[in-house]
Amino acid sequence: MGTRRSPSGYSAWRLIADELRGEIVGGSLPPGSKLASETELALRFDVHRHTVRQAVAALAADHLVVARRGSGTFVAEHAVLVHRIGLRTRLTDSLGPRGAAASGKLLESAIETDPPPDVVERLRLAGRPALRLEVVRCVDGLPIARGTAWLVADRVPGLVEHYGPDGSITAALRAVGIHDYVRTSTTIAGRAATTAEAIELELPAGSMVLVVRALNTLPDTTPLLYNITRFAADRVELDVQHGDPAAYALPQAGPESD
Repeated sequence: MGTRRSPSGYSAWRLIADELRGEIVGGSLPPGSKLASETELALRFDVHRHTVRQAVAALAADHLVVARRGSGTFVAEHAVLVHRIGLRTRLTDSLGPRGAAASGKLLESAIETDPPPDVVERLRLAGRPALRLEVVRCVDGLPIARGTAWLVADRVPGLVEHYGPDGSITAALRAVGIHDYVRTSTTIAGRAATTAEAIELELPAGSMVLVVRALNTLPDTTPLLYNITRFAADRVELDVQHGDPAAYALPQAGPESD
């Protein structure tokens, strides 16, 4: 029995990999659980075992499963990272113990005198130039996010020189004298990865990304940093924190008066 193809020409092993990936990301196959055997999966999907083997190999390449000699194939521990987005979101801190394994690579930096209109509006540039940084963030060597960071250039002179191997914009900002900033808005949307994003994030064709647009300001609300980050949807779960509910409580009304 050969590898089947869908009417669209999409290989059967890719369809199987996508379905199993969805079960892993969705939690029905939690970390540590054992995958069904090749024979069982071949019967389930009505394909040859070789087709199943290709699908499982794709999941292993994405670090979603690991093979244990003599025991079978298991869902990798911490296959999906949880990134908690709050008032002072820092990816390294957000990932907890795994944050120590996070790194970043600066692909490109440039001063832009004519940035896109949404950047001009968010950062209130009013004719001033913006600093653009193109970054890939990894955990344990696996790419999880491709980001474009826009900063008000005249507020961060020398920042690129301080962008270290940990890939931390926060550390670079500290080096140029900015020790605190807060997130003031976040929007999240899902879409298919572009060809370039799939290559940079080492994703199979047809994979989804979560696009997070975030405005960060100084504590006095002065715009500082506008991030557009594309997260690999099958590797990262976004947990948006709403802060202390008490901060949003309405004042209690006093005794009614005539």
